[in-house]
Amino acid sequence: MRSFRILALILFACVVSAQWMQAEKEPTFTKFNAPHAGRGAGQGTFPWGIIQGQWIMGYYIDAESVYHGFLRAPDGTITEFDVPGQGTQPGQGTVEVFGMTPQKEIVGTYLDANNLYHGFLRTSHGEFISFDCPGAGTGAYQGTAAEAVGPAGLISGMYLDANNVWHGCLRTPDGTITGYDPPGIGSGAGQGTYAAIFSGINREGAIVGEYLDGNSMWHGYLLAPDSTISEFNDPNVGPNGGGTLGINSSGTIWGWYIDVNSAFHGYLLSPDGTFTEVDAPGAGTDIYQGTTACWFTVCFGGINAGGAVTGFSVDANYVYHGFRRTPRGRFIMFDIPGAGTGTWQGTMPAAINNANAITGYYIDRNDAYHGFLATW
Repeated sequence: MRSFRILALILFACVVSAQWMQAEKEPTFTKFNAPHAGRGAGQGTFPWGIIQGQWIMGYYIDAESVYHGFLRAPDGTITEFDVPGQGTQPGQGTVEVFGMTPQKEIVGTYLDANNLYHGFLRTSHGEFISFDCPGAGTGAYQGTAAEAVGPAGLISGMYLDANNVWHGCLRTPDGTITGYDPPGIGSGAGQGTYAAIFSGINREGAIVGEYLDGNSMWHGYLLAPDSTISEFNDPNVGPNGGGTLGINSSGTIWGWYIDVNSAFHGYLLSPDGTFTEVDAPGAGTDIYQGTTACWFTVCFGGINAGGAVTGFSVDANYVYHGFRRTPRGRFIMFDIPGAGTGTWQGTMPAAINNANAITGYYIDRNDAYHGFLATW
């Protein structure tokens, strides 16, 4: 009788495990487009963040190649918005929508008619506050960018100065703005401090990003709530370096690095300093390939409170594929139906919420961009 019970428990566990694994492998995909998004190559809908309840925000590029923001409600309703003062020519507009609080306050960046960048905060009531970091340059394509926002309203941003060097900056809810830089930043054009988007700030106010030094090598950094800065790189990093994608409430950092062959890899850095290598199944190993391969795009990917992460890999044919990695290290790979299979096409997840819902975009065979929501 005892042997029978043990066998029954084993069979039950196997069935439950198989059912759970099967469910994990079959997400439900919802595809969407902002109503006025363009359908041409390089145009379309770009979701960048998702919070609990499946509220999603991002931007879209219209048929005239002008940028606009959007907020998607759980019922699928999409509210489009423009920041007052944004430019209306191709390439101008609400060019970044990278952060959102649980109260649906949204932060991002707009490019004005003079091609100057400004940060903005859109309140939960739809009102806009524009801001500029002290020291931001006033020339074309200089200025301020807002990259992420914490639950309490602390905004993580960066600015490009008159010498075209990047610096980090923080805006508190009362409007106070302060700058910061890791000690090792370079002083050449394009070098300096960069802030990670969306997941780049956690509940406690810790901020991650990367900086480019004087030798054009990337390094990750952590700006703690007490303003101390820690710098780091994965032990297997090559001469190009690496950076970060996000930090969760427990202090685990989700990041990326480039190896000696110029292939990309992901890593998780625990609060005790332990690195865990993250390589998605099927990721290529040649130049510009691999996990979190962001050579031609802003580096992005999400981490949630439980330690699950999302991102994309580039295979040997230079096609993007989405993945979710569980806290136990298991990968769930996925491709959105309709995603292109040509070079630099495919599926690119951007963020994950605490219920493991994922948003991002896919690039179709005509190189147009479309939003998606993946749920399990």
